[in-house]
Amino acid sequence: MKQYVIDELRPGEADQLKDCLQDDFGPPEMGNLFWIPVPEELLSETQQAHETCRPFYFVIEIDDNRVACELLVRTRAVIRCDCIRYATAGQREWLISTMDTVFDKLGIIT
Repeated sequence: MKQYVIDELRPGEADQLKDCLQDDFGPPEMGNLFWIPVPEELLSETQQAHETCRPFYFVIEIDDNRVACELLVRTRAVIRCDCIRYATAGQREWLISTMDTVFDKLGIIT
């Protein structure tokens, strides 16, 4: 699995991140997994065409000392489909920028 990983979090930072993501995107699933919606304007042509598969998400996992952002854009509607793919360059940049914004907002230095 391709991932964008931020590691070496200091004590307490993971809890801050969880609280922030929960406030912005809703509660985690299965403990530490957050589903972050991909903005409609960033969807690929295939994803735009698959109306019944929407919305699309990135999954973020937060552990005690790291954040792992999967670079697979997925949906909750189906398990396998042509629209479930690794992020485009624009989607990847948006995810990294979004995580940078969260870290800046919390004053967490990476």
